[in-house]
Amino acid sequence: MEETYYNPADLAKFGSISDLQPDLGKAFFAYYGKVFEAGALTQREKSLIALAVAHAVQCPYCIDAYTTDCLEKGSDETQMMEAIHVAAAIRGGASLVHGVQMMNHAKKIGM
Repeated sequence: MEETYYNPADLAKFGSISDLQPDLGKAFFAYYGKVFEAGALTQREKSLIALAVAHAVQCPYCIDAYTTDCLEKGSDETQMMEAIHVAAAIRGGASLVHGVQMMNHAKKIGM
């Protein structure tokens, strides 16, 4: 196995986050499960959103988990990549729009 900072085998240990704080872990997993139930969005749509967010926050565990989940829920690689591009555009745009804050501050201090 290739050595990496993120060990893919650790994903299976996610449930152990409840070990030291059982009440908080139980509450988190109850909420997490509820969030991913079908509602106004389908489970497939929620999985694509999760995949995009996983890339935006750069979580390799989430990327692995939601790549698998998207495929299992019927998404194809083209749809998954499009969702990732949406996340990249929003992330890039968010960085750029903060340039307005920089321009405002630069004008304010007038150096």
